[in-house]
Amino acid sequence: MTIEAQLYLKRDHFTLDATFCVPSQGITALFGPSGCGKTTLLRAIAGLEKETRGRFVIGDTVWQDETHCLPVHQRELGYVFQEASLFEHLSVRQNLEYGLKRLPAEKRRFDFDQAVTLLDLSTLLPRQTARLSGGERQRVAIARALLSSPQLLLMDEPLAALDQQRKREILPFFARLHSELDIPILYVSHAADEVARLADYLVLLDDGRVQASGPIAEMLTRADLPLAHDHDAAAIIEASGYDASFNLARLTFPGGQFSVPHPGPDSELAMGKNIRLRVLARDVSLTLEQQTGTSILNIVPVTVTALNEENVMQPGAQLLVQLNANGVPLLARITRKSAVALALEPGKPVFAQIKAIALLD
Repeated sequence: MTIEAQLYLKRDHFTLDATFCVPSQGITALFGPSGCGKTTLLRAIAGLEKETRGRFVIGDTVWQDETHCLPVHQRELGYVFQEASLFEHLSVRQNLEYGLKRLPAEKRRFDFDQAVTLLDLSTLLPRQTARLSGGERQRVAIARALLSSPQLLLMDEPLAALDQQRKREILPFFARLHSELDIPILYVSHAADEVARLADYLVLLDDGRVQASGPIAEMLTRADLPLAHDHDAAAIIEASGYDASFNLARLTFPGGQFSVPHPGPDSELAMGKNIRLRVLARDVSLTLEQQTGTSILNIVPVTVTALNEENVMQPGAQLLVQLNANGVPLLARITRKSAVALALEPGKPVFAQIKAIALLD
C-alpha cells in the first residue's frame, strides 16, 4: 500500500510540481528550506488549494485524478496546524467531542478513551483551552484530529510555535503515534532534529519540486543531496540492547556495538524497543587499524564506498566520505590531507572512530 502524488499548482511567483510515492505507513517528512512549498503541498493534498491539478491516491482510494476531485469534507484526513486552533469557548472534552459526535458510529476507528489515553489528556478534560500550555494545546489538537478517524494525518510544523522545553515534552507523544497507530502521517518540517527523530521516510523539496524521496537513513547519507553536505550532516542508525554497567547502554546494530549514556529506566530502550541513534559526520574519524589505549569507546569496522568533494566547483580542505558498516550507511567528514595519507578509495576497509552519538529517545 502506498501514497502516490502527482500534483501541480501554478501561482504568480511560485509553481508546485511535486511527484512522489511513499509507503502508506509510518511518518513521512516533507522536508526542505522555508518557502520550498511544503505547506502548499500539504494543503494541496488536503484539497484546500482548489486550483491544484493532478493525482493523489492513498492505498486503493483515489482522492483526485483527471476525472474527479473529492472536496475537503469528503477526504478522510486529520489536519494539525502550527497553531492548535482550538475552540476557545469549549473545554478540552468539548473540543474532542465536537468532531466525534459528527462522525457516524460505523466510521469511527478510535474511541474517545483511546485518544485521551494515547495523548495523556485525562487530567486536562475539564479545563478551558485558554489555560493550556502550547504543548498541551497541540496534544489536544492531535487527539481531536484522531477522533475524526482519518485515513491520513497531515501535520504542518506542529512544533514550530513551541519553545525547546515544550518540544521535549511533546516529542514522546509523537513517538507513540508512530508506534501505536496504523495511520500514515505526512509531517511538514524544516527542523533536521525533528525529522531525524520521527521520520521513517523523507520527501525532499526545493523550489516546489521533489528532489528525491526514500527511507530516512538512505536520504540523509546520499552524497548527491544537500543534506549530506550540511554542517550537521548525520547518519541515522536503529539499534537495540540494554546494559547498565558504568551507567552506559550497550547497543547492537548490524555493524557492531555502540556504548552510549544510559537513557534511564523509562526509556524506549529499557522497555525492549529499538532506539534511534544520530551520528554526525564531523564526529567520525577514520583509522587503518583498530586503536587501543584510547578514550573513544565506539570503534566499528567499515568499508569506504565513496569520497566526495564538499564543493565541486572549488575544492576545499575537506572531503565527505561515505561508509558502509555491514549494510548500515555512515558519513565521515575528514580533511583531504588525511584521505591522501590513508590512501582512501572505494572498497578499502578502515575503522570508524565515533566521538559522540546522539540517542534520539
